[in-house]
Amino acid sequence: MKAGALELGHDSKATSSVPKSGVNRGMSILELFIRIITIIATLGSAIAMGTTNETLPFFTQFVRFKAKYNDLPTFTFFVVANAIVSAYLVLSLGLSIYHIMRSRAQASRVALIFFDAAMLALLTAGASASAAIVYLAHKGNTKTNWFPICQQYDSFCHRTSGSVVGSFAGVVLFILLVLLSAVALSRRY
Repeated sequence: MKAGALELGHDSKATSSVPKSGVNRGMSILELFIRIITIIATLGSAIAMGTTNETLPFFTQFVRFKAKYNDLPTFTFFVVANAIVSAYLVLSLGLSIYHIMRSRAQASRVALIFFDAAMLALLTAGASASAAIVYLAHKGNTKTNWFPICQQYDSFCHRTSGSVVGSFAGVVLFILLVLLSAVALSRRY
């Protein structure tokens, strides 16, 4: 009777680890898809902001005002931050695929959470700083004599606003990645 009880205890443990492994694998697949979507959001934001410029004629056809993203250091930081995050995400796809194959991996998951959190901070800094400049471009600040420029540079403002929205979508997706990785790691204990 004792031997049967030991076998029964062993079997119940084996059946409980199979669904846990399957859930971890499913979470790893979801993580891979979220990473791919985040690459699209951050790379699209970097490209959209990096190619933003608009030229307006002033009085004559020979005098023109030009607005480019690199006229403002904040937008340059935004493009660099999104490009770095996109490159990191492409490199991290290998670890995501590794986690699908080896759902019990712990050390690589901890490293991924650490670097994901660092990239989340970089992406948040770039998006937040650019959001402040985009707000000033739309609303201006009469106390400091900063006039809104979006009435004149409509295309420039739409592209920069869209880039910032895409980057904030990347921030939300990164938060999901960190939470998903933390849950997958906690299920191992």
